[in-house]
Amino acid sequence: MNLDLTWRLLRGGGRKGMLGTWLTLGAVAVSTMLLLFAVTANFAFQARADRGAWRVPVAAASGKAVAVEATRYDYVRGRQITVVDLAALNGRAPAPPGLARFPAPGEAWLSPALAELAGRLPADQLAARFPARTGVLGEEALIHPEELVAVVGHRPDAPEMTAARSDEWTAGSRPTQVADLVGRPSEDARGYQILALIAGVLMVVPLLVFGGAAARLTVARRDQRLATLRLVGATPGQVVGMTVAEAVIVAFAGALAGTAAYALAVPLLTRIEISGGPWFAADLLPHPLVPVVCLVAVPLLVGLSAVAGLRRVVVSPLGVAKRETPPAMRWFRALALLAVLAMVPMLGQATSVTVVAVVIGLAFLCVNLVGPWVVGIIGRVTAATARGPAGLLAGRRLVDDPRSAWRTVSGVAMTGFVAGFLALLTPGALATGATPGELRVLVPEGPPSAVAEQARERLGKAGITATVRLGKTGATAAGRRSDKLVIVKPARHTDPATMDRARTALAGLVPGRTPTSDADHEHFNVQIIDDIRSGTVVVLSVSFLVAIASAGITAASSILDRRQTYGLLRLAGTPLTVLDRARRTETLVPLAVMGGGSIAVGVFCALPFMLGAPDGGGLTMLLTCVAIGFAGVIGAGALSRPLLRSVTADPAPRPD
Repeated sequence: MNLDLTWRLLRGGGRKGMLGTWLTLGAVAVSTMLLLFAVTANFAFQARADRGAWRVPVAAASGKAVAVEATRYDYVRGRQITVVDLAALNGRAPAPPGLARFPAPGEAWLSPALAELAGRLPADQLAARFPARTGVLGEEALIHPEELVAVVGHRPDAPEMTAARSDEWTAGSRPTQVADLVGRPSEDARGYQILALIAGVLMVVPLLVFGGAAARLTVARRDQRLATLRLVGATPGQVVGMTVAEAVIVAFAGALAGTAAYALAVPLLTRIEISGGPWFAADLLPHPLVPVVCLVAVPLLVGLSAVAGLRRVVVSPLGVAKRETPPAMRWFRALALLAVLAMVPMLGQATSVTVVAVVIGLAFLCVNLVGPWVVGIIGRVTAATARGPAGLLAGRRLVDDPRSAWRTVSGVAMTGFVAGFLALLTPGALATGATPGELRVLVPEGPPSAVAEQARERLGKAGITATVRLGKTGATAAGRRSDKLVIVKPARHTDPATMDRARTALAGLVPGRTPTSDADHEHFNVQIIDDIRSGTVVVLSVSFLVAIASAGITAASSILDRRQTYGLLRLAGTPLTVLDRARRTETLVPLAVMGGGSIAVGVFCALPFMLGAPDGGGLTMLLTCVAIGFAGVIGAGALSRPLLRSVTADPAPRPD
C-alpha cells in the first residue's frame, strides 16, 4: 500500500513535481559516476604498482636463488627507458611477466612503444643499444601502454651482472640474486598510491555530501505532503516507509545511470597521463564488486539522509503544515570543526597515511556540518542590515531554511577547501643548475683515463665531434673514495638526434652503467611535479563538476520548494526582479563568507605538508578557482530564472 501511494503521489505532483524527482535522479547519477572514478583510481594505481613490482628485485635466501636481476635507466628523446638485465642461474628460472619464456643471453624483448620507436628512429640513435630483438613484451610487464621497457638476457658471469652499480633507487637496482620475479612495489609507486589516497579523500567527501544532499532536494514540498498525510491519520511508520521508498527508488535509478555513464567515460579517462603515460582501460574498469557496493550504498545513503530529515514531520506535522520556522541550530557544530583543526598541526609528524586521510576527511565533513549554522547567522545579519525588500527577503529566507541555502553553495564551498589545500601543495618550477648537453658516465673501478680514451674512439667511429674530460662526484656518505666521471659534451649538444647518437655510441662503455645527463637525474622530480599538477587539475575538475552540478540542481529545486511562496508574493505585487535579486543575494552572500572560510580551512590543513615557500602558480590556481566558482553559481542561478518566471506565473495550489 505504501509503495502504491508513494507512486501515486509522485505522479500526482504534475510536471513540475516530476522535475524535482528528475533533479534528484540527476544529482545521484553525477555523484555515483564521480564516486566510481575516485574509488577506482586508487585500485588503478595499485594495479600499476603490482605490474611494475617485478622490476624491483628482492634478495633470495641462501641457496634459493634462480636468477640474477638488475635494472637501470636509459634515455631517448627526453623519455626514460627502463632496462631490466636478467641472467638465469639454473633451468628453473621462471618467465618474467609479459614474456613467454626467460630471456636467453643476447636476447632483448622490447615493449610495444619502444619497439615502435626503435623502428622509427635510425639504428645509431636507439636500436643499436640493444641486442637483436626477440619479441615484444605483453601488458603484464608494463605500467602503462606507452612505457619504454627493455628486458635483456645475459650470462650470470657477464660484466653487466657482476659490475658495481649505484645504490640510489632513482638510478635503478644493483644485480641481485632472486628466488622469483615477483619483487616489490617501487618507491615512486608507493608515493603515487599515497597521493592517490589523499586525492580520493578530496573527491569522495564532497561526493558523499552531494549524494546525501540529493535526498533533501525538494524537501519542503515533500515535508508538506507528508505532514498532510500525518494530519489525516498516517502513522509515523507509514511516513518513514513512503519516504524511504521514494528516495531509494529514485536513488537506485540514478546510481544505475551513473554507473552506465562511468563505463561510457572510461575510454576518455584512459587518456589522462600520469607517471609518464596514459592508462590501460582494464585499470579504470572497477572490480565487479565496486559497482555492486555503489548500487547498494548510494541508495542506502540517500534513504538514510531522507529519513534523517523527517523528525519535524513525524513529531510536529502541524508545525510543518503551518510553515513555522524551525529552531536555530546549535553552536556545538563549530566546536566539532575546531576540535578537528586542533589535530592538524600534528599531521606533519604522522607516520600513517590513513591517519592523515582520516583527519583531512573529518575536517572536510566538519566544514559541511558547520555550514548551515554559519548560514543561519549570515541570514540574521543580512535581515538586520537590509536596506531594501530584496535584502530583507534574502535574510528571512536564510534564517527560515539555512540548510537549503547551504545546499546551494556547499558544492563551491567544498571545492574552495580543495583549492585552498592544493594551492599550498602545488610545486613550483624545478630550479636546476644542470649543464645542458653533458653526458656523464660513472667509473667505479679502474682508471678513468682508459675509459675516456675508449669514449673518444667510439665517438670518433660514430662521426660525433665531442669534448671528453674527466671529473669526480662528491665524497660518499660513508667517507670512502668517490666515483670518477667521464664527461662527454658533443659539439652539437642542442640537437636531440646527436645526443641520442652519442648515448648509443657510449652504451656499454662501463658495464651496468648508462651515460646520463643532469637533466636525466632530475627526470623523476620533473615527472612527479608534472603529475602533481595533472592530479590537481583532475581533482579540481571533479570538484568543480560536483560544485556546478550541485549549484544548478539545488537552485532549481529551491524554486520548486518555494513555488507557492513565490506565487503568493507575486500576487501581492512583488516585482519578479525583486524576487530574483533576493534569490541571488541569499546565494552570493553565504557563498562569499563560506567560500572564503572553507579556503582558509583548506590552507590551514595543508600547512603541515608544505615543502618550501608557496608557489605563485598555486595562488593563480586558487584565484582561478574562486572566479570559476562564483561564475558557476551565478550561471546556475541564471539558468533557473525561467523556472522562477514559470512558477510565479501560475500560483494556484498543486495536487501535491
